[in-house]
Amino acid sequence: MITVQNLSKRYGPHPAVDDVSFHCAPGTVTGFLGPNGAGKSTTMRMICGLTPPTAGTATVAGVPYRHLGNPGRHVGVLLDASAQHAGRTGREVLRLAALTMGIDKRRVDESLERVGLQHKAAKRRVKAYSLGMRQRLGLAYALLGDPTILILDEPANGLDPEGIFWMRGLLRDFADRGGTVLLSSHLLREVEAVADQLVVIGGGRIVAQGDKADLLAASGTVVRAVDAQALEQALRQARLTGTTTTDGGVVVDADAETVGRAAAAAGLVLLELRPAGSSGLENLFLTLTADNPAKEEVR
Repeated sequence: MITVQNLSKRYGPHPAVDDVSFHCAPGTVTGFLGPNGAGKSTTMRMICGLTPPTAGTATVAGVPYRHLGNPGRHVGVLLDASAQHAGRTGREVLRLAALTMGIDKRRVDESLERVGLQHKAAKRRVKAYSLGMRQRLGLAYALLGDPTILILDEPANGLDPEGIFWMRGLLRDFADRGGTVLLSSHLLREVEAVADQLVVIGGGRIVAQGDKADLLAASGTVVRAVDAQALEQALRQARLTGTTTTDGGVVVDADAETVGRAAAAAGLVLLELRPAGSSGLENLFLTLTADNPAKEEVR
């Protein structure tokens, strides 16, 4: 269980995180989403005790992270895949971690094999690793202590499609066996494929959270017209707010009938009119964060 209550972080007058509250239950994957600078990484660093909060609390397994005895046996953390000693081999990195955590060194090879860094790859120095290999090593490190909780910030960066598919299965299996996963990623389709719960942050504040299916079902209507400029004007005249999507459509915070009537009144030819939930997480994300521009995130 991860519990965040009224968590805030200010750097002078700048509110990097502002009164954030959510929880991640055992047996679930929680997707933690937001644009660059929205406060995701700062929040995760506060959860892990790396950044002191200005206000609020964050607990892992019922206590603050810093109060955990031998935290690697309870929580697996991957916040920066490059934060490994470049001159050591992958196996050496994990052997030192195993020594620190008091884990049987046989777990090292098991963990390396679990993430696909076997034999030759494990003997290479980290400085020769690709970003994808460093991500796999970071996951091996996070899993080494057989934790019940995983906190992962952009773990799919640098992975090829096969690696992303593999990671999705690993996280889903971890949660299905009762583990708790907090996952931050910009790969929205991958989050949609694996997450049970969503927490969306924008401008340092939570803009939506809840069950993935419920949020996607309530994400408005997608509309696309032959004349995009005329559609924009028609929506404005009908006092309907919309967000342009990457494929040229508009996600409108209204039901399909209301949007359709506004288009018909303007004599527009529509190419698309459907619930936004059917188009997935991308449209929901764009809609929720449209009025919450990203700020520069200070660490």
